Amino acid sequence: MSEALVKQYGDYKNLFSYRKADVIYQLTYYFCETYMNRSKDRTVDQMVQAARSGKQNISEGYTDFATSMKTGIHLVNVAKGSLIELKEDYIDYLRTRGLKQWEPHSEQVAAMKHLASVHNDAEYYLKLAQTRSDDTIANMAICLLEQTDYLLYKLLAWM
Repeated sequence: MSEALVKQYGDYKNLFSYRKADVIYQLTYYFCETYMNRSKDRTVDQMVQAARSGKQNISEGYTDFATSMKTGIHLVNVAKGSLIELKEDYIDYLRTRGLKQWEPHSEQVAAMKHLASVHNDAEYYLKLAQTRSDDTIANMAICLLEQTDYLLYKLLAWM
């Protein structure tokens, strides 16, 4: 039996980092459409693009890793950078509006970490977002972005 020319590592859609990035993209799209004014704020397009870039570069990097380790690692790093940029946009949103960012060891962060450890589907978070304020959604996104950053760090270490 001959060995495969290109090694397969599985479907990128099963990666926790990809699934979290998909949640972040959909949550960011909802957040921007609901709480930001596209005609007055360029940040809207930048936030949606950063969220999309994070998700897309994970899928492309993981897929390309099968044929080029260097390209795969580069693209996952690009995803990481895009998501860090998005996190800064959420922090800026809170700061410029005088809204509070959750403290790292607060009850809210602990609760969000727990939710993020059990829920990886965007539908769950979008339903939740419909009953929450803009500052809560921004803080939820920040927590998800921090978790995804850690997952991408682990993915890069594996790669």
